[in-house]
Amino acid sequence: MRGSGVDWTILRPQWFAQNFSEGPWRPGILAGTLALPTGDGRTPFVDAEDIAEVAVAALTEDRHSGRVYDLTGPRAISFDEAAGLIARATGRTIRHVDVDPAAFIERQVAAGAAPDLARLLTELMVSIANGSGAALSDGVERALGRPPRAFETFVTETATAGHWN
Repeated sequence: MRGSGVDWTILRPQWFAQNFSEGPWRPGILAGTLALPTGDGRTPFVDAEDIAEVAVAALTEDRHSGRVYDLTGPRAISFDEAAGLIARATGRTIRHVDVDPAAFIERQVAAGAAPDLARLLTELMVSIANGSGAALSDGVERALGRPPRAFETFVTETATAGHWN
């Protein structure tokens, strides 16, 4: 893309906050147990609303041409903390349980995932446990002139909208 001669902007978001409300972790949240092989690893979940706003800015404002934006939330949190925040906002018991990676793969395959996909997903989860992806970036701030939305804001709005009922 960079060598094509056309204007370009690259967005590289971290893990989405919406994975807890619309994506693969929602069933665990609804069941009360988020069982993932993430240990005490932390990641700065980015709100998809921020990603969308950066994308709109990149498509409508010339100043973003030729820029790369790494997009994260404002702070890295653990899955234990995320589950606790969601539990408080919903008034329900929700906990994170660290599971063995091999057991996680088996569970994914039993649920219908292709073995290669289950292994890849597990590697990504284990990388969180190992500290990969915990670094913050200033991409949202550079693109929008404001800090990224806090995970707590996402949780409050999502709970109020009833997405975890």
